[in-house]
Amino acid sequence: MAKQFTLGKNERLKSRKSIEQLFNEGKKINLSPYLIYFISSPITGDLNGFPIQFGVGVATRNFKKAVDRNRIKRVTKEAYRLQKIPLQEKLQKKNIRLNLFFIYTAKELPEYNEVYKQMEVVLKKIETIIDEIR
Repeated sequence: MAKQFTLGKNERLKSRKSIEQLFNEGKKINLSPYLIYFISSPITGDLNGFPIQFGVGVATRNFKKAVDRNRIKRVTKEAYRLQKIPLQEKLQKKNIRLNLFFIYTAKELPEYNEVYKQMEVVLKKIETIIDEIR
């Protein structure tokens, strides 16, 4: 049971090619304090059980200190990690692969509770969009 709440290496969006495709061809949603880019495609081949790849970014322009940027990324990843299961299951049922990239756009450091609540809203919105796709 503890395995399902992980955010492992295979679930992270790291490929430069995938990230460029995401920003060039993907759709975006602006739900404050995040700008979310996403792109979906049918699953081809084996994904090792991970239909979602996830990434986070924070602008250096808004947060000069790396400590602050890293904290925002860490809090965002934690909130996502704990709430991703329903979306992941829906994507597996529909045989869809999803690449997500969150960009934190606010200018103040967030509290974990705020990020957790906003992540819930964002993931519900993405679920409704996936329902409309297929």
